[in-house]
Amino acid sequence: MNILDRYLYRTVLVYTAMALAVLLVLGALVLFISEQGDIGVGRYNAGDAFLFTLFNMPQQAFELLPIAALIGALMGLGNLASGSELVVTRASGVSVWRIAWPVGLAGLTLALIMFGIGDYAAPSMAQFAKRQKTTLKLANVSFAGTSSAWVKDGNRILRVQTGEVNRVFGGVSVFELDGPTRLRSIQRAARISVADPGQWSLHNVATSRFEKDRIEGDTTGELILRSSVSREFLGLAATDPQMLTLSGLASYIDHLRRNSLDTAAYEIGYWSRIARLFAVIVVTLLALPFVFGPLRTTGAGTRTVIGVLLGVIFFLITGTVEKGGQLFNLNPALVGWLPTAVVGFCTLIAISRTR
Repeated sequence: MNILDRYLYRTVLVYTAMALAVLLVLGALVLFISEQGDIGVGRYNAGDAFLFTLFNMPQQAFELLPIAALIGALMGLGNLASGSELVVTRASGVSVWRIAWPVGLAGLTLALIMFGIGDYAAPSMAQFAKRQKTTLKLANVSFAGTSSAWVKDGNRILRVQTGEVNRVFGGVSVFELDGPTRLRSIQRAARISVADPGQWSLHNVATSRFEKDRIEGDTTGELILRSSVSREFLGLAATDPQMLTLSGLASYIDHLRRNSLDTAAYEIGYWSRIARLFAVIVVTLLALPFVFGPLRTTGAGTRTVIGVLLGVIFFLITGTVEKGGQLFNLNPALVGWLPTAVVGFCTLIAISRTR
């Protein structure tokens, strides 16, 4: 990399870091305010809400990084354009594609950072925050290491998986007691969902009943469980695609296939996660046609607003396409890649037409 490359590369990274810091502060403030309704429930206090917000910041950074990259590229390159630095660079014979090289490299660096956050920091910290909040709010919940949570409900003891642990994912076990020491039955469900208030629907249930002289077993597709256990506790059994690593998503998809369960939402989440990494590179390059065109002489405030609007529009479209893909049972890879591919194609055309 020559001096010009390093200068452009550093400019995009510095302004992206500034934009991300501002977005994280705003996101953390919104999350902390949303926690006010839970403060005072059980042993959950303001300090715990602050820690919950802090532990969720890596997840927010993962989600906000593409928008921050777009704003940072628009602001950084826009300042260079308004100061005529890019004009002088072009006048010296440097093509737009040559300028796009360090900008794209900065986008690649941000994509690698995003991958590291999404696969190593965000999932574990967000799951830890979720477990701690549930423990503090519900006094009768206990955790077995990081793998499962337990709660007693009358003559039943419920156990839920709490995330990606040893390739085991969200499931529920119900231990029914007959008296204080005798185990009557064990029910294991692949997943659980809300039926009605106070009722939970167990799916793909395997039941073992312990009689005096024998053990009986059967399986059923769906079973209704009446319980006073809160929605929040059973929410620990839900496997959110956003809280899994790429390898975790792949393993969970395989787990669902082996159990003949619907994989569409998780396959879309898997391909969207990969496409989002490439979207970071695309949105940094998307700034080039704007800074050489309509935004060359505008102020930083205008560029920031336009960057936010473009980022929000892109992710609204992405969310709409993903929900529509699930609704109409479209190919998950196509649904995951379509928004990024379209924006990437438009970016290439726009850069090629830049003068």
